[in-house]
Amino acid sequence: MADLVERLVPDELWVLFRRVPPTEVIRPQGGGRSRAGDREALAAVIFVATSGCTWRQLPSVFGPSWQTVYRRFAQWSRARVWARLHRVILDELGARGELDWSRCAIDSVSLRAAKGSLTGPNPTGRGKPGSKIHLITDRNGLPVSLGISGANMHDSLGLEPLVWGIPPIRSRRGPRRRRPGKLHADKGYDYDHLRRWLRQRGIRHRIARRGIESSGRLGRHRWVVERTVSWLAGCRRLHRRYERKAEHFLAFVGISAALICHRRLTK
Repeated sequence: MADLVERLVPDELWVLFRRVPPTEVIRPQGGGRSRAGDREALAAVIFVATSGCTWRQLPSVFGPSWQTVYRRFAQWSRARVWARLHRVILDELGARGELDWSRCAIDSVSLRAAKGSLTGPNPTGRGKPGSKIHLITDRNGLPVSLGISGANMHDSLGLEPLVWGIPPIRSRRGPRRRRPGKLHADKGYDYDHLRRWLRQRGIRHRIARRGIESSGRLGRHRWVVERTVSWLAGCRRLHRRYERKAEHFLAFVGISAALICHRRLTK
């Protein structure tokens, strides 16, 4: 069991995670069983995220019961632990000069969903309920901003919240940075008001134009965000949304993004 935990949560990831979890709850009356270890619970959560199994199918080799792991996951999700972990890893990458802000790309991906908040009829899935993941990546394909919505939300409506959602990230030299030099996007973002908004923010844009540019070409720089979407699919829990609570679905998106960035950090 120890080998499995160390494989899913290596020492480098555990050191970073210890900087973000909420304070441990202490029973005022004392007594009771000793609290399950956070590292074992984190390994179990990552196993659920990457394997796509249900909480009830969680193997007992991790130690904590599936109920304990789910409660810990819900507690961490409410405390936005996964977003903070992603931010900590981005800071480490930025301090090492691993983030390339010269050209960023924005895109989204739709997936089937059960009933729940932030779902909607998927226009590309015969109107069945679905959700959408929105993301911005740097030039290397590392996700720097994430968001979710119903599948019926137009891509263009996610551009401004995603750009505002880029956190101030450490740089190898100089102040923190949260603004890309240039943003690449497909035809779903082809609106003049978005171009004006990006210019006002000091961000150059390269947005494909409807009726002018071919739909079959991703472009020299925008293909990296498509590759990141396939990396997110490595988190099998994101193949279809089963979480009724939006914060739990967003948590799995954050876990997947954190694992993608951590792989780059340990190369």
